[in-house]
Amino acid sequence: MAPSKIVKNILYIRQHTAALVRSTSNTVKCIWLIVFISYSLSFFEGAVDVIGVTPGYFVPPSFRIWTAFTFCFLETRIWNVCVDIIMIGLCGKVIEPLWGPYEIISFFAFVNIGVALASAASYLFVYMFTSNPDLLFDVHIHGLSGFIGGITVAVKQIMPDIMIVKTPIGRIANRNMPLLTIFICLVLWIIGLSPSSNVVMVTYGVYISWIYLRFYQKHSKGSAGDFSDSFSFASFFPSIVQPAAAVLASIVYNVLVRLKVCRNRVKQSDESDELLSVTVNILGRNSQDEERRKQKALKALSEHLNKTNRPRIVGNVTLQKTKSQSPTKSHSSSTESSVPDFISKNDPVQQIPKESIIDA
Repeated sequence: MAPSKIVKNILYIRQHTAALVRSTSNTVKCIWLIVFISYSLSFFEGAVDVIGVTPGYFVPPSFRIWTAFTFCFLETRIWNVCVDIIMIGLCGKVIEPLWGPYEIISFFAFVNIGVALASAASYLFVYMFTSNPDLLFDVHIHGLSGFIGGITVAVKQIMPDIMIVKTPIGRIANRNMPLLTIFICLVLWIIGLSPSSNVVMVTYGVYISWIYLRFYQKHSKGSAGDFSDSFSFASFFPSIVQPAAAVLASIVYNVLVRLKVCRNRVKQSDESDELLSVTVNILGRNSQDEERRKQKALKALSEHLNKTNRPRIVGNVTLQKTKSQSPTKSHSSSTESSVPDFISKNDPVQQIPKESIIDA
């Protein structure tokens, strides 16, 4: 009886795995295939030095600069391959439908190349003070650890408030995953289950992906980046340390602006720019925030109507008139009645005169 159950479970897993593979995009399938091929190459002696980034070989005279483009596909442990497959599949299911394949490829390339350069530079910098040759030739940077850190940042941006698990010390949501991923890698390194390079890669992956999404990612309306307060660098930390993190982030940001790594966010050149800035601050939203708040408002409004047995939403948030309303009421009064109860009439957005909103 037991063997038959095992066979059924194997067939069940095989069937659903095949369905998952068929439903994934070609971009995800290509990354999976390259990871599997690179894993098979890892059994050959010297493959890590040729494909992965070794800080001592990354600079002259060896100057193996091509490893910045190949290191991310090389894994030497099967459990790392499994984690890569799961996270790339998650990226294909959650992120790619919103961004598209070309944006996913751009994000993948930006994060991984940035992780390679930053990680190698960090080990070379530490070597300058320690003169430890092990940091140059015994450290091997490879795998998708940095990109996995980047995926957690992208998921935090898209759906930050979705709860993953509830623990005795509090709820863990998507907004907590970047910092939690770094912490897990740090613990694994301390107990000897993971090399130090994984901690470095994940940390840089989180930060570099945030730089890309914060300043460079192009949107359909022609804008670039996400400057919402909910996606600030301080928002990655617990509330109690956010003020200190904001000060540190401001210092690092100014340095990156001077190095021309990041764009200067605000340039107020005239009175109209100042007025526009005030208007945006009062509204407290950009295109990304507005879309997220719209979804929350739709959900809250639907729950509110279900509780009060009022007509449901049809199409784009259109409320029907109740039977108690008089058909002779003016258009303005019917418009006021369509405002949901949970939206305060003292909302500063409602009090802004139309003349004060400047067409950007």
